[in-house]
Amino acid sequence: MNGYRRDKTADAVLALLLLTLHNECCAWKGFDWATTDRLHKKGLIGDPVNKSKSLILTDEGLRLSEELFRQLLRGS
Repeated sequence: MNGYRRDKTADAVLALLLLTLHNECCAWKGFDWATTDRLHKKGLIGDPVNKSKSLILTDEGLRLSEELFRQLLRGS
């Protein structure tokens, strides 16, 4: 894909994780491994490589997820 911006994609995925949030800081897995690995390396989610069907957002990840959701996905 020409022009594919991995950081912007990771931001969009982090914002979308807010839609599946449960137990205050858990979100359902469902995005590609490369993107969730990038979010993990940035310290925004716990290690996504495990048997759980959910991943855990860090405090910073949760804060940024909410911010990105408002910026990217909420109507004005």
